[in-house]
Amino acid sequence: SGGAIAIATANRVYMLEHAIYSVISPEGAASILWRDTTRSKDAATNMKITAQDLLELKIIDAIVPEPLGGAHRGPDTVIAATGDLIAKTMKEFSGANTDFREQRREKYLAMGRNL
Repeated sequence: SGGAIAIATANRVYMLEHAIYSVISPEGAASILWRDTTRSKDAATNMKITAQDLLELKIIDAIVPEPLGGAHRGPDTVIAATGDLIAKTMKEFSGANTDFREQRREKYLAMGRNL
């Protein structure tokens, strides 16, 4: 959603594999759209709120893998994977000779063109 995008304005946005990214729950969206919370699965599908959906739409830049059952099943593994991804990104940024504000601006303008 536009609200979700607004709260993560950054040069890189990462998301846990089994997370969702939205400012409203699928049940809330179903209630608003169809006045029927039992259509939450339809709402979730249409909202494109999964990590896989958002990577495909270029809303996020990478997915942090989670162990079977979710991040709480192996927090040390997820923390290490997140740290590795952040370290890799910081290395990229430290060697970059670029205007980060312009890069971020272009990233978010492209989102609007691609949706």
